[in-house]
Amino acid sequence: MWSKQIPAFYRKLQAPEGIPLGVKLLYPFSEPDVWPLFTAFYKKFYADVQPRFAIIGINPGRFGGGVTGIPFTDPIRLQQDCGIENSFPKKQELSSVFMYQMMAAYGGPAAFYKRFYITSYSPLGFVAQGKNLNYYDDRALAAATELFAAQCLQQQIEFGIDTSMAFCLGDGKNFSFLQRLNAKHRFFEAIVPLSHPRYVMQYKLKSLHSYIERYLQAFATIG
Repeated sequence: MWSKQIPAFYRKLQAPEGIPLGVKLLYPFSEPDVWPLFTAFYKKFYADVQPRFAIIGINPGRFGGGVTGIPFTDPIRLQQDCGIENSFPKKQELSSVFMYQMMAAYGGPAAFYKRFYITSYSPLGFVAQGKNLNYYDDRALAAATELFAAQCLQQQIEFGIDTSMAFCLGDGKNFSFLQRLNAKHRFFEAIVPLSHPRYVMQYKLKSLHSYIERYLQAFATIG
């Protein structure tokens, strides 16, 4: 069952070897308030064994998954959209804002999570000089995370991910790295790139609804 496999996976996560000096790991699960809310989320939305399609981001950020442990879910969305009250500081993450607006257009979080499982190339996030660091923005970090990413994807596929198609959040570097990883390991038959939520919110806000529509059109291809 997904609701048991996902927490078991995250409990065993260890930092990839070779992380460069000055790069810190985002690991929210050491905080006492995180684990009960994390497991409550997956019990609410993933208490079944049906297949789902993977949506693969970059790596968790400081105000979303880096706080709640749940990909693209900040404390505000966790409470208001998912119905899980929490005492985390109510700071928003732009990517989370986009994702939950998109989910609302899809039919709501329950309908969305019934079909999709969100993860990231690196399920653990990184910080350097107090700011989010994408794994691909540091050559040494990218090299250190490649094997880690492959192992994590393989473990998560075994939850029951439908490998006929996956969706990549980020149509630039994240897509390139994921395509390269997929060429080596053949995790998915096809990977569909989507504009990253943060890019949309930061640079294309006036076109927000058209980007949400693009997501929905891409998801409609799975039937």
